[in-house]
Amino acid sequence: MEAPLDRLWERSRLSVRGRVQRWRGKLFAIVQCAIAAGVAWWVAADLLEHDTPFFAPIAAVVSLGTSYGQRHRRIVEVALGVAIGVFVADVLVIWIGSGAWQLALIVGLAMSTALLLDAGTLFVTQAAVQSIVVATLVPEPDAALTRWTDALIGGAVALVAATAVPAAPLRRPREQAAKVAHKIAELLRAASHVMLDGEPDPALDLLADARATDRMVRELQAAADEGMSVVRSSPFRRRHRAGVRRMVELVDPLDRALRSTRVLVRQTAVATYRHRPVPSSYADLTADLALAVEAVADELAAERLPEAARPQVLAVGQATSLVERSESLAGDAILAQLRSIVVDLLLVTGMGQLESTDALPPPRR
Repeated sequence: MEAPLDRLWERSRLSVRGRVQRWRGKLFAIVQCAIAAGVAWWVAADLLEHDTPFFAPIAAVVSLGTSYGQRHRRIVEVALGVAIGVFVADVLVIWIGSGAWQLALIVGLAMSTALLLDAGTLFVTQAAVQSIVVATLVPEPDAALTRWTDALIGGAVALVAATAVPAAPLRRPREQAAKVAHKIAELLRAASHVMLDGEPDPALDLLADARATDRMVRELQAAADEGMSVVRSSPFRRRHRAGVRRMVELVDPLDRALRSTRVLVRQTAVATYRHRPVPSSYADLTADLALAVEAVADELAAERLPEAARPQVLAVGQATSLVERSESLAGDAILAQLRSIVVDLLLVTGMGQLESTDALPPPRR
């Protein structure tokens, strides 16, 4: 009974730690949204003397959000969505009044109009929301048009606030790329142990671990997209564009390297489960490749392209052409997959596709 309780306590502790880390990562965006909401209300209510300009802070917060990606697009979608919703609802309320069936018709027409102009989800949603506001809360035409002004105020405040971004989104692509590389190295080390031990249970556990890595590439892609959005939107961060772009270009080869590693793990698990012999030299090659990937990860973590790790990767590639061939098809498949991972890693170090392929001499026959 004690062991399950210990595991439960450990999982809950890790969960709390993860939640706190997530909150810390978004703290700047939270503070930014809070300040933007207050400023938008102050401009609309105190400077322009609008009566209860609740949509100004709403527009500011929705436009900024907690993600740094696509902020300019969100600002435009909010402003235009409000314009469409206000216009459609304002005109129809004058003609047909307000009520249940009128509201349904107004929302349908507002969403249809927005969808025909732009398929953006936020754009369509804002058109619907504003048509509801105009048709129900503020049926007077003058008050309805004021909401559009409030939305523009919120969007303008968000536009100014969006120029101030922390350095974290610029570091995140590099950090996530290093995490992916470290995970590849971890899987390779474990695969090497499985090849030597030949035990099915650790092999199946490793296979399950490898199959759970898809999210890491998605997180890497999201971090890369967010980093590029930041350098495009903030004039204070544009000097970082070249560095962020270089990291963005690593997403595809890292994805390929991780996928190739998953295939290697699967082939290793199948060979172990079916008791197919794998030469010990293949396990040694896999361990050496894990060390080379660690060198790649260290370079990425140090904010450098991993060119310095290229000789180590090339050395493993050269070694794959010197080892003896396996007598089983499973062993040959593992060797071929090791060579494929080497090619993918050479792409990560900056080599071209043909150059990285030609760098590997043919295997022994």
